[in-house]
Amino acid sequence: MEELGFSGKITQIINTQELEGFELGRVVVEHKERYSVQTNQGVFSAEITGNLRYSASSRADFPAVGDWVKLTLMDSESAVILEVLPRTTKLERRAVGRSGEVQIIAVNIDFAFIVQSVGHDFNLKRIERYLSICNSAGIEPIILLTKIDLIEANEINSLLSAIRERIREVPVLELSSKTTEGYHTLKKILKKSATYCFLGSSGVGKSTIINHLKGQEVQKTSEVSISTSKGKHTTSHRELFVLPNKSIVIDTPGMREIGMIDDRTGIELTYQGIESLSKLCKFNNCSHLDEVGCAVLEALEAGKLSSDVYDNYQKLQREQAHFARTVAEKRKKGKAQGKLYKAIQAARRKNKY
Repeated sequence: MEELGFSGKITQIINTQELEGFELGRVVVEHKERYSVQTNQGVFSAEITGNLRYSASSRADFPAVGDWVKLTLMDSESAVILEVLPRTTKLERRAVGRSGEVQIIAVNIDFAFIVQSVGHDFNLKRIERYLSICNSAGIEPIILLTKIDLIEANEINSLLSAIRERIREVPVLELSSKTTEGYHTLKKILKKSATYCFLGSSGVGKSTIINHLKGQEVQKTSEVSISTSKGKHTTSHRELFVLPNKSIVIDTPGMREIGMIDDRTGIELTYQGIESLSKLCKFNNCSHLDEVGCAVLEALEAGKLSSDVYDNYQKLQREQAHFARTVAEKRKKGKAQGKLYKAIQAARRKNKY
């Protein structure tokens, strides 16, 4: 179990659970509603119980890659998941195409690698989005700048300066899977029993990095399209791997959309400079849009705050506020429907007797 990350906070949580007569395992692969779970007895193909399915208030309550679960073994190959054990961390985003719902990316994560390539994918605003969801979850981010063999050293330095100007106190590593530059440093920072998650768009090299770290091709890779500068979704599911140094990594499918959820904490931590300025505003509830005495707008006008940073901050704030409203409306609608159902049932009982 130590090889699967059974240490630290998760040990304390699991030790409080009633596991006598059951197996403990960690979800290593997720394919819709079928899972591969690693236990001391080996890897089992698992499904969830009907009780767990119907008691879940949303998809976020279903098992996810990285989850520790309580299960019963049915035979030498299959098992049934009875319970998802409490999570230490939860990396999530707004569910694509489902209003007011959250999608789990991975759970029980210690560190998140935000992967950006120096070519088609490099985008500071996207990095700030990833930072916001990491900060919301209390997960330590590390930025990986990939495919550095494609550009000159002065261009790399320019990108690094741009990152460090806007994003401070977050480590940045430069990698080339072609020359293996930077891999020695990457391997040195990987901690035994710690769990790392790879985040990034398709084609930035997440799977290639895992193949290098694993020392064998465990994930399929594909080239980025020259005509569209977009990567193909080679990784179609989430999967957990144990590396030779006993650290754990989780690969995820490429994500073009990183929608904000109803948690302001991540945005506040990502934009600490703006949050510090907001304390100097004349009004406590200043929106930093057009108020008199707004310290943020004054810094923007004086050139002390980047307009690009300010614009992205406001955009993420609007997304977060919209999602919060959607969730509130959904809950209100659910309560109204619940009251109507109870009223109908009461009327039926009254008419019956």
